[in-house]
Amino acid sequence: MNKTSQNTPAKGVLTIENLSVSIASRTLINNINLAVDAGEVLCVIGPNGAGKTTLLRTIGQDLTPDSGHISFYQQPLTRMAPRARARQLAVLTQHNPLTFAFTGREVVALGRSPHSTGVVIDDDICQAAMAALDVSHLAQRLYPSLSGGEQQRIQLARVLAQIWRAEDASTSARLLLLDEPVTSLDIGHQHQLMQAVRAFARTDVAVVMTVHDITLAGAFADRIIALKNGECIAEGSPHEVLTESLISHVFDTPVSIINHPQTGKPVVLGATETGTTV
Repeated sequence: MNKTSQNTPAKGVLTIENLSVSIASRTLINNINLAVDAGEVLCVIGPNGAGKTTLLRTIGQDLTPDSGHISFYQQPLTRMAPRARARQLAVLTQHNPLTFAFTGREVVALGRSPHSTGVVIDDDICQAAMAALDVSHLAQRLYPSLSGGEQQRIQLARVLAQIWRAEDASTSARLLLLDEPVTSLDIGHQHQLMQAVRAFARTDVAVVMTVHDITLAGAFADRIIALKNGECIAEGSPHEVLTESLISHVFDTPVSIINHPQTGKPVVLGATETGTTV
């Protein structure tokens, strides 16, 4: 088993040291160490209840850890003023309820609220973010009338717009947190969204995202961490983490893993796909 090291991680845009979180005496994540650099996409995988969302919520300051430290560009995240943090750190949660009759364009424009860059710049950024997610045609549609997948892509355009430009941040560092962003999307839009996130990371943005589709994580991540029962079981490249023995252990089910014939990336096949008797 590729057990992750508990050594202090190297300094990056995001550095997490010995992080533990519990609620009502129940430990949700335990002693997590992690570092993510600009331009890197880190995918977090694990079964339901493994602590994936808890980890993202703690990084995003929605939950207070019992112990450990979270640093953003080598300074404690808790010391950042909320507006300064919002200019550099954007979060897409699993559920984004919105019933107001905003247009798609107005929802995306909400991402520019922490900034004072003016109407012209903000409009250009919103248009670029919507184009990146292929939702420009939804600009004048009312948000409540959109499908779940269309709403999800509009919401991602919003958080991309929030940290679109490095020059809007007080430092060059930017961090994007995404919690299950592809859940409601069809296969075509799943790949389109992941490609957009991958391209956005290349503008020197550190990305941490939870993903249920392990094969999708393997196709687009630079690194993967696997959580189980709140602990980091493995960390490494897709080929290092996505092994039959480790994934079978993490998810308590037999799997087979093959390499994609075109990309060479690992493809995870479940028991019913391989004919294995469970």
